[in-house]
Formats: sequence, C-alpha cells, structure tokens
Amino acid sequence: MAGTPKANAVVGQSGGPTGVINASLVGVIEEVCKHNEIENLYGAINAVQGIVREDFVDLKKLSIEVIEGVASCPSSALGSSRDKPDKEYCARILEVFKKRNVRYFFYIGGNDSANTAHIINLMAAEVGYEMRAFHIPKTIDNDLLVTDHCPGFGTAAKFVASALMGDDLDNRALPGIKIDCVMGRNAGFLAAAAVLGKQRDDDGPHLVYVPERPISMDKFLGDVDGIYKKLGRCVIV
Repeated sequence: MAGTPKANAVVGQSGGPTGVINASLVGVIEEVCKHNEIENLYGAINAVQGIVREDFVDLKKLSIEVIEGVASCPSSALGSSRDKPDKEYCARILEVFKKRNVRYFFYIGGNDSANTAHIINLMAAEVGYEMRAFHIPKTIDNDLLVTDHCPGFGTAAKFVASALMGDDLDNRALPGIKIDCVMGRNAGFLAAAAVLGKQRDDDGPHLVYVPERPISMDKFLGDVDGIYKKLGRCVIV
C-alpha cells in the first residue's frame, strides 16, 4: 500500500471476554487518537455481528474517565461473538467497510479472529481496496504461532496454578484421586502452568498431561497407581 490513506477505523473484540481484551481495546483507542489520518474510530458491538449489522459506537467521543475505567474492567466492553466468518461472511464485512470508508481494521481475539482478519485482508487486496487489518492477540490458550506469550495467558496461568494449590490442600485433607481438566484447546501451556505453585516433591499436581504428548490409557493408569501407592493420594491435570 502506497502512503497512509485518510479514512476510518473499526475495532472489535472476539472470543472469550477477559480483562485483557478491554486493556487491548483501550490501547487501540489511545493509539488511534494520535493519528490524524484516522478520522473516526468505530467500535463494533458484538464483533463481526455488529459490523454486518452496522451496529457501531463512536469511540473517539468517549471521555478520558470512561476509557480509563474500561481498561480495568472485566468482560468485553463492546460485546463479543463466537461467529467464525467464511468468505461470504467476510465479503459482507468488506462491503460495510467500503460503504463507511473503513481502511483500518483492528480485531482483538484468538485463532479464529486472526483468521477472520486474514481473510478480509486478502479479499480487500483481491478487489484492489486499500486497507490494513491488524490482529491483536488475546487467547489464554497461548497457542498462536510465532508468539512467545499471548496477552491473557499470564493471568490465566496464575489462576490455574493458584487453583491447583488449593486443590492440593483439599486432597491432603481428604486423600483420594482428583482429576482437574484445564482449558487450552489443543495446547498444553495452561495445563503445564499448574505446576508453578509446587514447592515440594509431594505437592500436587503430581501428574500433568498435555495434548502435545499423547499417552495410552495403560500408561496413564500405571502412572496414577504408582503415585497413589507412594503418597496415598494423587492430583492430576
């Protein structure tokens, strides 16, 4: 793209709502306000659903107090969506962008959000519509390629570690076999974070299994049996 076009921008929040997704939104608002080439910043209500409905809020009109408040709030200030747009869906989004002279698209979210931004960017290039699509990572799974750690992962990892410390104390008081299922889709980063609170060898979790290293049922049962015979209890993630 030659030069920097004077146009409008759209920002949306997708996927699971978190406090981090709002901090990223405020970052976009603050940065956009520094650039005169961006005339209006539209916040898409409920992400891509709001774009195709043309349901927008003018974020440049927000007061400093409101913006600062949003940065520290949980949930998703603009509302989210779990839609996974295909090419037809993205074509409708691009039509709205053309209609409103939107040439800057900021999309906060995980894998599906990255794919949506990518499809729209490719479609715009195919029809010669100059625009820039920015994906802002937000996934507790920490599973975006070429990313050391995603915003949101650290908070979720701390929560998992803290939760397992509590589970371990419960298991000490009432010995048995406890299995904790941790989120993460096809990545084991959150599950692996469960061990961060361990201080002694007999602290739980005693066994952690991640999808990157599949195991058989026989191996799993053997591992559990070994820990139980040794400690009289077993905490598993």
